[in-house]
Amino acid sequence: MLRMKSLGRWASMLAAVLGWFAAVAGLAAAQTAGQTAVQAAPDYTRLWQAYAARFITADGRVLDPQSGDRTTSEGQSYALFFALVNNDRARFDRLLAWTSSNLASGDLGAHLPAWSWGKAKDGHWGKLDPNSASDSDLWIAFDLIEAGRLWNDLPYSSTGRRLAELIAHSEVTDMPGFGPAVLPAAVGFKLQRSWVLNPSYTPLFILNRLAIVDPEGPWANLAMEVPNLIARSSVNGFAMDWVCYTPGKAFTPCLKPGQETGQALGSYEAIRVYLWAGMLSDSNPAKARILKALPGMNQYLRTHSAPPEKVNSDGVPLNGDGPVGFSAALLPYLTSLGNGSAVAQQLVRIKSQLDEKSNLYGAGYGTGPTYYDQNLVLFGSGWVEKRFQFGSSGELLVRWSR
Repeated sequence: MLRMKSLGRWASMLAAVLGWFAAVAGLAAAQTAGQTAVQAAPDYTRLWQAYAARFITADGRVLDPQSGDRTTSEGQSYALFFALVNNDRARFDRLLAWTSSNLASGDLGAHLPAWSWGKAKDGHWGKLDPNSASDSDLWIAFDLIEAGRLWNDLPYSSTGRRLAELIAHSEVTDMPGFGPAVLPAAVGFKLQRSWVLNPSYTPLFILNRLAIVDPEGPWANLAMEVPNLIARSSVNGFAMDWVCYTPGKAFTPCLKPGQETGQALGSYEAIRVYLWAGMLSDSNPAKARILKALPGMNQYLRTHSAPPEKVNSDGVPLNGDGPVGFSAALLPYLTSLGNGSAVAQQLVRIKSQLDEKSNLYGAGYGTGPTYYDQNLVLFGSGWVEKRFQFGSSGELLVRWSR
């Protein structure tokens, strides 16, 4: 009986795939990618509700069960974004209140949020590391600024602008021979003769938006350098997780400060570089430059059914498929490049890993549905389904406000 049910599921999936191809036959490649993705994207509202039920507590704390129920500013920043996209203001306010009270000493306009909060070795729950994480800080500032605009509530925007000013003061540097860049945190990434950067920490649409709302800030100059950062730090067309910059020398893949073992890779951090690039507005001239610098993953998926989990520092994919979230993160990137067959293939993979009990993704992979995978699915599927898009100046466009 179980085998018959399994065969039935696979038959249904095969029929769906054939239907997708038949529906889009004869269209241009870019149209094929976009229309296929929209038709087959996960049920977004159901996924958001399932995510909130599994990973967000009643008081607005986002849990990462794979890390001992630790909470990060990343998780809070992404959940704020998805609450805004889903017009879920009550949950947005709970998320914001928890973030401000527990990570930012009660005022996000005066304190950069601590990046890590959880259970310490002595059993006490609180900040595990007071250092910041600039990508999360940028997302929270963006979330607040756009919440203020879309919900017509100026206090949100005011706090977002104040947070942006803190970021500009504490997390922006100027690297000789390159220009301005966003450090990954306020402390620890300016070394004696070099800097360590994370190319996934600066979504260009966020910098574009901040340049509009804070024209006196460093944002326009930072935005100008993002395509250069990605082009100069990518290896063989693949993005890297962490890169080191020494004046007079090239960017090189490296380990995160404090990480003493392992090898420099393009993996769980770098996957977001493709995601942010694909979600840029087509009218943004930097999009074509960034995509041109990242051909590796598109080429790889012409001959492979899933993205690699890891790419080594020479730009060579290693054995082993990435988790389901990687497939979702690549949907905007592949759609933007017009690779309709790869889009359809990744959608099949995503659907095959739906856990029907939880309505989350990652069934049959490792420990099952994970916090990070769901975030990547919410980003990738929400964009292809046009639940949200980003305008030419980085402004958030949401379906419910049209």
